[in-house]
Amino acid sequence: MNKLIRSKVIINKLEILYPETPVPLNHKNVFTLLVAVVLSAQSTDKKVNELTLDLFEKASTPSAMYKLGELKIYNYIKQLGLAKTKARNVYNLSKFIDSKFHGEVPKNFKDLESLPGVGHKTSSVVLAQAFGIPTFPVDTHIHRLAQRWKLTDGSSVKSTERDLKNIFPKHLWNKLHLQMIFYGREFCTAKGCDGRKCELCRELFPKRKVKFIHKKA
Repeated sequence: MNKLIRSKVIINKLEILYPETPVPLNHKNVFTLLVAVVLSAQSTDKKVNELTLDLFEKASTPSAMYKLGELKIYNYIKQLGLAKTKARNVYNLSKFIDSKFHGEVPKNFKDLESLPGVGHKTSSVVLAQAFGIPTFPVDTHIHRLAQRWKLTDGSSVKSTERDLKNIFPKHLWNKLHLQMIFYGREFCTAKGCDGRKCELCRELFPKRKVKFIHKKA
């Protein structure tokens, strides 16, 4: 089975399993989605959703978040890993958006990546999920699955993103990004599958006998 055929099998299977792809992070608007994505680094979506419920009731705009202050932001999210750094970044990016971008979250990579605590993956998620701009954010699940399914060599997250964009049709990128994450969390987990156990791995590589060792992001 060559790469093109594998990609079609993947598309069809994921569409059956996940015809709908709701955004996993709860948010009220583009700004709160950006904040939620920043907070989700090295944390679960479930925990972020729990802690931002009250935070977003109190501050759902850059101006309100900035006026809340770094310490109060921290008190809302202190159960998260790297909470102090995240609180500082949320405070500073809120101030930056309010002053430089007139309270509007920018809609391009250059401006998004200029914000404190916002890198390429976070920018990609916001552009895809908030603005519908085709991107292919690569998280640890996607990086792992792409290697197990031999869609990339996994040498870097950047190369994985490039390879997936070359393989899959552009109009599917945003949905596939979420579908792959959902599948990676539910079936092809880091410890629960070794490239031979989940349904897709078995279908794509029925003759695979040796445990597949993926490169970490």
